[in-house]
Amino acid sequence: MKHGKKYNASAAKYDLTKKYDVAAACKMVQDMKFTKFDETVEAHVALRLEKNATVRDTLVFPNQFRGEKKVLVFCKGDKVKEALDAGAAYAGEEYIEKVKGGWLEFDVCVATPDMMKDVGRLGMVLGRKGLMPNPKTGTVTPDVANAVAELKKGRTEFRADKAGVVHIAVGKCSMDADKIVANINTLLSEVNKKKPAGTTTGFVQSVSVCSSMGPGVWVDYKEGE
Repeated sequence: MKHGKKYNASAAKYDLTKKYDVAAACKMVQDMKFTKFDETVEAHVALRLEKNATVRDTLVFPNQFRGEKKVLVFCKGDKVKEALDAGAAYAGEEYIEKVKGGWLEFDVCVATPDMMKDVGRLGMVLGRKGLMPNPKTGTVTPDVANAVAELKKGRTEFRADKAGVVHIAVGKCSMDADKIVANINTLLSEVNKKKPAGTTTGFVQSVSVCSSMGPGVWVDYKEGE
């Protein structure tokens, strides 16, 4: 892939063939930023997974960097008031028809188990956007108040793609490097919890960080750290 002069000049500041500890890698990413806008810092974690296996879960970063999410809760009865009192932007069963019609003015959605029969019919709409509620990510639950509270705190889903790589935003270039480091360490800790039973080493094959427009930096990561 060809890169522009600014990218190449930025990449020339360091030896990007080497691996660095998380703190050094984050500072390098910030130093190599060459755009005027506040770029997102991304982490890419390559995992060794069995064929057709995947990793999917959620986490709450200790240091938030995104605006508050608009939460939609598919529910009925007393759960509507519970969800709204907890801070949901929208709650009720009438939103099924709105979403079916293409309305998507929310960032994440939650559903009570009794609503999933109807919500499941929205697969063509929600599935394509990665918004379908799922028990594995805590978005199908009778405890809507707790789910909404955690989502508003910034609970974020991570999942491995078909190549076994977790791609996830971990901060902004304008943040203190220590805060980005704490977010990355939280991610790696949560990913390690998904290690298959019997796996000793080699589950995490590689870790790299970069800004959304900048060069990547390899992280010298050892499992168990």
